[in-house]
Amino acid sequence: MPTVVPVLRIFDYAKALEFYVDWLGFAVDWADQPANAPAYVQVSRDNVVLNLSEHHGDCCPGARVRIVDVAGLAEYHRHLQQQEYRYNRPSLHAPDWNPQALEMEVVDPFGNRLTFTEVPTRSDLV
Repeated sequence: MPTVVPVLRIFDYAKALEFYVDWLGFAVDWADQPANAPAYVQVSRDNVVLNLSEHHGDCCPGARVRIVDVAGLAEYHRHLQQQEYRYNRPSLHAPDWNPQALEMEVVDPFGNRLTFTEVPTRSDLV
């Protein structure tokens, strides 16, 4: 099965690291940040891989990425709330399409939205 890696537009490398690494807990896999040139970085957390690009033309800000099959979303939400990140206070809710599921949406400093979703398996519902 091929791997899909979304590319999200960023405008400030340091601000992106503050959001994705310091707050959300992603790790920097690698970064290309030449002097006086736009940065391009790959971050990952568990099985989620994202590329973040300052390069004009790579993509437009305001994308939405759905991250599905997140285990322990309530615990992850609680962890984020305890960090008191001043720019984002996400809520946790059951989506209309499945009242048994949980969703949490965060918006990065560049307008990109990440929607984390946990859908219980049949064994979880027994």
